[in-house]
Amino acid sequence: MRVTVTLACTETGDRNYTTTKNKKTHPGRLELRKYCPRLKRHTLHRETR
Repeated sequence: MRVTVTLACTETGDRNYTTTKNKKTHPGRLELRKYCPRLKRHTLHRETR
């Protein structure tokens, strides 16, 4: 049930991170505050399809 998802920065659109999530317990899109190397600060990263 665990799938690999890619996280993209909401401000630049760069796909900076990959992670796994359990689709059964978290059916919606994952949102995390992660570091964006281009902007040199923490920004919101969302799961891409």
